[in-house]
Amino acid sequence: MSIIFDDKVKTITLQTKNTTYQMKIDRQGVLLHTYYGEKTDDTDKSYMICYRDRGFSGNPYEVGRIDRTYSLDILPQEYSCFGTGDYRISALKVKNADGSRTSCLLYESCEIREGKYSLPGLPAAYGTKEEAQTLTVTLRDCETGLKVCLYFGVFEEQDIITRAVKIINEGEGAVMLQKAASLSMDWQTGDYEWLTFYGRHTMERNLERSRIMHGVQSVGSVRGTSSHQHNPFIMVCDGSTTEEQGDCYGFSFVYSGEFLMEVEKDQMDQTRLVCGIHPENFEWKLESGESFVTPEIMMAYGKGFGSVSRIFHQMIREHICRGEWKHKRRPVLINNWEGTYFHFTGDKLEAIAREAADLGVELFVMDDGWFGKRDDDASGLGDWYPNEEKLGCTLKELGERIMALGMQFGIWFEPEGISEDSDLYRAHPDWAVAVPGRKPGLSRNQLVLDFSREDVQDYMIRRLKEILHNAPISYIKWDFNRSICDKYSRALPQERQGEMAHRFVLGLYRVLEELTKTFPHILLEGCSGGGGRFDAGMLYYTPQIWCSDNTDAIERLQIQYGTSFGYPVSAMGAHVSAVPNHQTGRVTPLSTRGCVAMAGTFGYELDVNRMTAAEREEVRSQIEMFKKHYDLIQYGEYYRLSSPVEGSATVWEMVSSDGGEALVSAVYHHVRSNPVPVYVKLGGLREDSMYRLELTGVPEERTLPINSKEHFFRQGHLVSGAALMHCGLMVPEALNGFQAWQIYLRAQSCSTVQASMSLS
Repeated sequence: MSIIFDDKVKTITLQTKNTTYQMKIDRQGVLLHTYYGEKTDDTDKSYMICYRDRGFSGNPYEVGRIDRTYSLDILPQEYSCFGTGDYRISALKVKNADGSRTSCLLYESCEIREGKYSLPGLPAAYGTKEEAQTLTVTLRDCETGLKVCLYFGVFEEQDIITRAVKIINEGEGAVMLQKAASLSMDWQTGDYEWLTFYGRHTMERNLERSRIMHGVQSVGSVRGTSSHQHNPFIMVCDGSTTEEQGDCYGFSFVYSGEFLMEVEKDQMDQTRLVCGIHPENFEWKLESGESFVTPEIMMAYGKGFGSVSRIFHQMIREHICRGEWKHKRRPVLINNWEGTYFHFTGDKLEAIAREAADLGVELFVMDDGWFGKRDDDASGLGDWYPNEEKLGCTLKELGERIMALGMQFGIWFEPEGISEDSDLYRAHPDWAVAVPGRKPGLSRNQLVLDFSREDVQDYMIRRLKEILHNAPISYIKWDFNRSICDKYSRALPQERQGEMAHRFVLGLYRVLEELTKTFPHILLEGCSGGGGRFDAGMLYYTPQIWCSDNTDAIERLQIQYGTSFGYPVSAMGAHVSAVPNHQTGRVTPLSTRGCVAMAGTFGYELDVNRMTAAEREEVRSQIEMFKKHYDLIQYGEYYRLSSPVEGSATVWEMVSSDGGEALVSAVYHHVRSNPVPVYVKLGGLREDSMYRLELTGVPEERTLPINSKEHFFRQGHLVSGAALMHCGLMVPEALNGFQAWQIYLRAQSCSTVQASMSLS
């Protein structure tokens, strides 16, 4: 039983396989938070709370005259409110019908049921009655009639607890929600740090580790999307936490819009975390009887960053991603964007596809430029009608020509964007996001289509369905190439303009839900100028997301490293592109580009007709290797063995869940003369098994340097799992700049080991 309600001592305890989370209803009816961390029993842990008169920390009226030690300003709470004497950051701020902004939520009831709650119109983790339980705790403000239902989803085996909130106005007049967070979390003890993931276009999700100082720190987005600049995933940890040890908490916001994650260390050295929709551009009107549901947040606790990452990887793969492509092997693709940009014909695309098919590529993706008047990024966006003059055929005919080569056919869309120079804009200028009387901001020469409007959503659903019904399309790349400003919808009244940004995201989700239901066989890949909307919310609809518009293999090491803290390899769109790289001008070996792209969904983004015969053969070998080790790469447990911002090489490992096989990949990003050896300790292996190590994807006939560690792997030595995990492994030296190595390990049977020993 994962949820335990002790009515005698008024505690509610949530138990997962390795963690415990506890709340307590105190004598005043306040729902306190008492514990979250390593698994323990359901003993009442409120004895840890210190009650003392703290100057300028006031007391509720009912107890203030008799107990000046009781103050909301210092108590650890499950859902903090603004205006009642808790001066720390709050989860809820409401403008009541009388204009006041005070809320006081007290416990009313709780309910436990089998299975996982769902959220109407929002993505959320899902689980059967056998996989999850739901706890609903109801709080109420007796003065205003505001009711708040706290949802907890408990996935016992996955070590995940989810959180969401439903706010119901049961008062007589309308109220305005000014802040409605999904989670408020208090730690009474501990000196914590937090890991956040900042960036910019083409350089997303860079790890930053900071000490949580006294006062308020935050990361977030007011860009209409979760953004390139900050990601809605964070970790909170002890100062001594490493990849494999130390207390670590992870929080993933299942939402693709504007968000705020803020931490505060208070006067008593307590730490509070609040996560939810960004309140700066948010206001939601609740008439009497109406309700509002916040997006979900997933949280996990573990020892070390690595263990928490692996929890989220498994959770996203099994309980966020849905549909046919959840476990189905995804095709190796080639995208024409960096090979042609806007300048192509149907014949040119077919020529690329023909050569790619011969090399083993399974899916051809036609990127931007196939529709309307679209020869650059200044026009045509929104006119989703194939440009048959440019293609030289219909879209259906082009798709059939690609399929005749033995390939699947995919296509690029950007439904949320619109060009002023487009037939759609000329017909519906009011559909573009803009403030009346002001010239809207431009980005990439385009405006934003107002997806908060139901008529816009309906139009886009009809238009996309017509295209998809009339052409043999099996893959969609869904892009969005700008941030949103001038947030105003002509479909909303003045007092509801604060709802526009959230309604936009709800509209996006509605369109995606309709398409995935109608076309379940189509694989959707999310994109927003690369990784500008890389979040668990999008992964509910698109099981993979283009990780970054930066395809440079060395830059991708850092981008994919940061992404791996919260998201699985199977979610990361990664391609091999041409050199010199189009973003950095860097030249890296094809083997290195292949190695890095294999730490993702794997594909190509170039014109294979420009490759040499030797390069084409290497591509053929890469594809064969990826297919051979597909399950290990996409679904294996992921270990970060070294960092791309330290040392000379980035090393990572994928290991099967039973520890029977592993693939270690290493890329040198800083080559030195007379180098210091690179050592790593592997993870996830069987201590009592012997492993045969072999280099893979490396030509046998290559001349080896004297004393190269490569000789060791050529000889097929056996090494125990215990030695590899506790003593370690030396990575072969770099033979050139940006050298990559891939080492395959397989546990050997007893007979194989004995035979090997006899031969030696």
